[in-house]
Amino acid sequence: MKNIFVDIETYSPYDLKKTGVYKYALHSEFEILMVATAVDDGEVRVYTIQEFIRFAKEVQDKAIFIAHNAMFERTCFKRYGLNIPIIKWVCTMALSAYCGLPLSLAQVSKVLNLGESGKLGTGTALINYFSKPCKPTKANGGRLRNLPEHNPEKWAEFEKYCVNDVIAEREIFKKLEVYSPPQLEKLIYVLDQTINDRGVFIDMDLVKNIISVNQTYTEKLIEKATQITGLNNPNSLAQLKEWLNGETGETINSLTKANLPDLIKEAGAGDVGQVLEIRQKLSKTSVKKYQAMENCADASGVARGLFQYYGARTGRWTGRLIQLQNLPQNHLSNLDQDRANFKELDFETLSLMYDDISEVSSQLIRTALVPKPGTVFAVADFSSIESRVTAWLAGEKWRLDIFRTHGKIYEASAAAMFGVPIEAVTKGSELRQKGKIAELALGFGGSVGALASMGGESMGLSTQEMYRIVSRWRAASPKIVKLWEYVEDAFKAAIRNSNYTLHLPFTTLYFEYDGEFMTIQLPSKRKLFYYKPEIKSGRIIYQGNEKGTKTWGQVDTWAGKLVENLVQGIARDLLAEALYRLRLDSFNIVMHVHDEAVCEVYEPEELEKMINIMKTNPSWAKGLPLNADGFITNYYKKD
Repeated sequence: MKNIFVDIETYSPYDLKKTGVYKYALHSEFEILMVATAVDDGEVRVYTIQEFIRFAKEVQDKAIFIAHNAMFERTCFKRYGLNIPIIKWVCTMALSAYCGLPLSLAQVSKVLNLGESGKLGTGTALINYFSKPCKPTKANGGRLRNLPEHNPEKWAEFEKYCVNDVIAEREIFKKLEVYSPPQLEKLIYVLDQTINDRGVFIDMDLVKNIISVNQTYTEKLIEKATQITGLNNPNSLAQLKEWLNGETGETINSLTKANLPDLIKEAGAGDVGQVLEIRQKLSKTSVKKYQAMENCADASGVARGLFQYYGARTGRWTGRLIQLQNLPQNHLSNLDQDRANFKELDFETLSLMYDDISEVSSQLIRTALVPKPGTVFAVADFSSIESRVTAWLAGEKWRLDIFRTHGKIYEASAAAMFGVPIEAVTKGSELRQKGKIAELALGFGGSVGALASMGGESMGLSTQEMYRIVSRWRAASPKIVKLWEYVEDAFKAAIRNSNYTLHLPFTTLYFEYDGEFMTIQLPSKRKLFYYKPEIKSGRIIYQGNEKGTKTWGQVDTWAGKLVENLVQGIARDLLAEALYRLRLDSFNIVMHVHDEAVCEVYEPEELEKMINIMKTNPSWAKGLPLNADGFITNYYKKD
């Protein structure tokens, strides 16, 4: 089987970052400018698209095609009628991500020290020149696009740049091929690409009307704020702070979502209070999600390419374009009527019906995602999946018993912490709330800081009381506390001795270190990767993206964080295998968000079948008490 390494350069008037590749390639002026290709270790050649199509058809049956972000090449080729099956592709971006490395070709080249074999840094200027429309000027004769004949020297550089991308992805493949994922994971990648290809329908009437209404709403709010303050731009944070400081005689340093309610309450009903309320409403009027839907949906109203395979180091997916993993929740009591109103009515009418148009618009974002005509959404998700996996790994029997019976972990946790019968922990009670925030904050080694940020402070708990809750939670779950210690010790032992086997009550974890990568083999046989780990002053350090940034550097980790990685990785594998089984059973999966799957079904009765598939344990997860629940809906929502 030959390896065909491929990279392309393209032209389209669409902005790729806004539309995604699927819509980008649909533009009538879309064009593949060149195709750079190498067979195995052979010389890299540059083809026209017509030449490459002839070549690809000759070798397709006995070749694997390899590209960095293969979705791009595969989708662009389909525009020319060259439909190379997903199973015939290997994506070096996916392979890099699997190995805990950056996704971008430039970053991987740098991390792996590819040097001259890595991605060149000249690409941005060349892409801006040849791959995007240009502004017409007198100097360029009024043209809207730059062609090779307009600058042969730059075109030669562009070809070299494309050739070097092929060399870089070939070097990456050679270095990482030995770490190739297990066969099932390769099939999960195929499923991911299939879901991205299918896409999901967008209610474009709702999207367009909400964008229009919110534009008017924003203008009205700014106009009112201008009348009160006399500022040129009351939406400017600097100008607004200066005005507020002058009006109140106090220094207001922050106007965040968190502190605005308190500032409004203190200000009362005067001008300052009104302006702060306007500021609060303006902070919610962002229609970026709706604009993202409008940007990436095609002429039929379908948005594709919304999921990044292996976007997180644990293997979890991340969102693209619309960012489905980060959608506001909906708490409106009559979603059907609110959707209808915002879909059909104008600003003036809506402003009479609703006090805060921006808040309602925000809560309707999910509902803009709709099933294709003739179907409904079946939405099913795992119940308390991370808590279940943590208890299973640790062998915390009382927790497993709870999950195998009534599943009320918040109540049971509070009962165990405070020594009361579970019946005494009622819904809405302070004890249940303490049990809830403890469960959400403390499972991965968190202490008072985690408890405070998860809701302890807003409950009015003192630091001393939060310390008591942490102590009681850990005392009630000693095997989970031990699990943190076992995992960190295993990781350190593998660094020192090349490998370590950690036997747990229901499964076994394998730690291996080859001098470059530390891997932890999960029960599914998939591995988590840590690049160039070491122990410094008793702490574990490895190379990765620094927290909250895309900057590559040294990252430290610890017992609870390692367990969190394991738990999230296993939870991801449970979802991935559930999605795979759903697809084998002919379910049309259009979305998956965190631990939730969304399918288009023709009959509501299919929901029960979907839930049963999700509740079925994989062979490697014996003893894990899985559970799932779901609902049928005519549009996506949080039930």
